[in-house]
Amino acid sequence: MIAAYQAQCQRRVDAALDSLFTPEQAELTRLYQAMRYSVFNGGKRVRPLLVYAACEALGGAAQRADAAACAVELIHAYSLVHDDLPAMDDDDLRRGQPTTHKAFDEASAILAGDGLQSLAFEVLADEQRNPHGAELRLAMIRCLTHAAGPAGMVGGQAIDLGSVGLRLDQPALETMHRHKTGALIEASVQLGALASGQADQERLKSLHAYARAVGLAFQVQDDILDVESDTATLGKTQGKDQANDKPTYPALLGLGAAKDYAVELRDQALHALRAFDQAAEPLRELARYVVERRS
Repeated sequence: MIAAYQAQCQRRVDAALDSLFTPEQAELTRLYQAMRYSVFNGGKRVRPLLVYAACEALGGAAQRADAAACAVELIHAYSLVHDDLPAMDDDDLRRGQPTTHKAFDEASAILAGDGLQSLAFEVLADEQRNPHGAELRLAMIRCLTHAAGPAGMVGGQAIDLGSVGLRLDQPALETMHRHKTGALIEASVQLGALASGQADQERLKSLHAYARAVGLAFQVQDDILDVESDTATLGKTQGKDQANDKPTYPALLGLGAAKDYAVELRDQALHALRAFDQAAEPLRELARYVVERRS
């Protein structure tokens, strides 16, 4: 089921994303090429899937969530472009392709990331692309801004860079990852719920618990794959975390215990959806997929 749903959502969000990369002036062609490359060089579109699935779980139509799905993917793509830069993780591969600063150059990659970040908020603010009321559009912008900034993803990256070579305990490691990875995943679910137009406080609370568990499970599984998988399967350099002496769950807990923890988090996510009906099945399948994926 999840493969068909994933393909459906990918087609939908990719069509919406494709319309964003036409330069208004010839002088901007290379910038837009780098931006497009960064978004369309592969990727499973997990965050847009969560947007659509959360919207539909509350009875909203998928088209209500198109702008939010684009926005989270644009923020995610920008974060990867900057994450791969020499000043950050210094990676040559992303999704099996040369990273943006390798395919273009470092300055173009920085500008492409900047452009993608700005474009995400432009999409949410645009009443043509995001045809909700002004109050709802503002709530969506506020949600994504918080998740992407120093209280979320950017703050997590700062903690990550400052933790190289340190021995973090589990609470500290989880704080880092709830910011770096979890915040945007949580925002994806919240944005989908907001887009539905039917987000009451009780169900928002349940979806928040689901998203927190899935967000952390995603990072735990990433750490496991960095140990167990290979570069060809991952599409990025395998073993990079260990080589860079970064704190990870397998290093802290042991590989077996890290796998057990990923399953525990999956079960927490499923439990959070216990009051939801069949419309939330894609969210349940995504929770299972997060800890079963091999790349």
